[in-house]
Amino acid sequence: MSPLLCQTLLLHTLYYVCPLLTSCTERHGGQGRGDRTGQDRRVEAGGRRKKDKKQKSAEKGGEEAGECRERRRSRRVQKKKQEDAPVAELHDLFCKKLQQCCVLFDFLDCVADLKGKEIKRAALNELVESVATSRGVLIEPLYPEAIKMISVNIFRTLPPSENPEFDPEEDEPTLEASWPHLQLVYEFFLRFLESPDFQPSMAKRYVDQKFVLQLLELFDSEDPREREYLKTILHRVYGKLLGLRAYIRKQINNIFLRFIYETEHFNGVAELLEILGSIINGFALPLKAEHKQFLVRVLIPLHTAKSLSIFHAQLAYCVVQFMEKDATVTEYIIRGLLKYWPKTCTQKEVMFLGEIEEILDVIEPSQFVRVQEPLFRQIAACISSPHFQVAERALYFWNNEYILSLIEENCQVILPLVFATLYRVSKEHWNQTIVSLIYNVLKTFMEMNSKLFDDLTASYKVEKQKELKRERERTELWRGLEEYQERRLQMLTEAARNQRNLQERADRGDLQQGHPEPPQHKPSGGSNAAGESAT
Repeated sequence: MSPLLCQTLLLHTLYYVCPLLTSCTERHGGQGRGDRTGQDRRVEAGGRRKKDKKQKSAEKGGEEAGECRERRRSRRVQKKKQEDAPVAELHDLFCKKLQQCCVLFDFLDCVADLKGKEIKRAALNELVESVATSRGVLIEPLYPEAIKMISVNIFRTLPPSENPEFDPEEDEPTLEASWPHLQLVYEFFLRFLESPDFQPSMAKRYVDQKFVLQLLELFDSEDPREREYLKTILHRVYGKLLGLRAYIRKQINNIFLRFIYETEHFNGVAELLEILGSIINGFALPLKAEHKQFLVRVLIPLHTAKSLSIFHAQLAYCVVQFMEKDATVTEYIIRGLLKYWPKTCTQKEVMFLGEIEEILDVIEPSQFVRVQEPLFRQIAACISSPHFQVAERALYFWNNEYILSLIEENCQVILPLVFATLYRVSKEHWNQTIVSLIYNVLKTFMEMNSKLFDDLTASYKVEKQKELKRERERTELWRGLEEYQERRLQMLTEAARNQRNLQERADRGDLQQGHPEPPQHKPSGGSNAAGESAT
């Protein structure tokens, strides 16, 4: 028999036979323990070590699972106590939990007071569920405690931005560290306002102007989750507490004015405009003077903000809501947009054109006539823009059926305003897409009024010839002026040269006259004296 085969048989015996012998020995009270080989004992010892290790791991996992079960059981017991308590005790327990949740924790240190944070989170969850599901829990003594708990948790000084050049479109916002608790407080406040037991007559004593002002200041938070909660809560406050409506509108007005003319920075402009959109939708007719002033002095100047792209959709919605409420404000809106039309920022220009199209979608024909001339002069200027996106956005107006019907009704006025620009840009623009769009617009105008189109084409060609003639005359005039200037320069140069030559000759003559004659020596002194006197 080969050694390899013997080794294989030995391993087979150790693997299968030894465990059976061990089990038989254990069943018979340990008989045969002395007959086991050393290899059997080593195998058994290894098995015991593995078994002990698994047992310890299972015991450890069982302890952790037991602790988790104990915590869940404790929470269930606490919850059961509140649910099963009598009404009087329920109110007392609710009040104590509100007071308990006034304790604040430092979330900048992630490992500090973990147990306390968990206890407060559980208490807040219980408060939220109680307000949402239980009836009769909101009684008058609980209102001040609830508002106090909300105020202590949410009203705080917002930290300065970590990035002074923060760009909401590109940079990630700084999220609130205490959001695990803060979210539950906001959720409780929202359920508190939406509860069937909520009584505005009681709440208005505690949700006052100071409270609302502090609430509005929180809209400057960088955390979009917090601003979303604030938006919903402020809308509920506006709807429930009628006495605060005028004050809320006034403070929003002040925030916008400060943003436009002073700081140029406020994170919650979009959320406040979204609230205003629903507020404007509920305005009574006819519109009050203060509402029209808000449109002209606040909403229209908001278009000048550098960060317009962040809140432009909400701003355009508010503007359109005003138009749908009262068509007479259309002229103020159109002329205001034309006044603040961007000159150098093509991105804002595209946004303005989009807003103009939204306005024209709901404009009344009588109001369109009042603004068509300045409006289409600006549209013609946009069509001639070298930036193809601006020109393209302006030309898309002719794809809108309602706008096209307005243009067709007023073709006699609009076509002369834009024809020359369309014809010229169709020959000169660098982008072929723009050229093809212009050809489609010209074709549309020709189908609307072929006679006017032909007349404008002929007059354009005549004007073009006149312009070319004026250009030639201007060129000839400039050439004549340049030749005259050259001749004049030559004459001045020649005159200066002649003057210089004459001066040189005069200087040479003076030098020749100024040389003294050689002295003559004479013996008589009298003659010398006479000569000196003569000299």
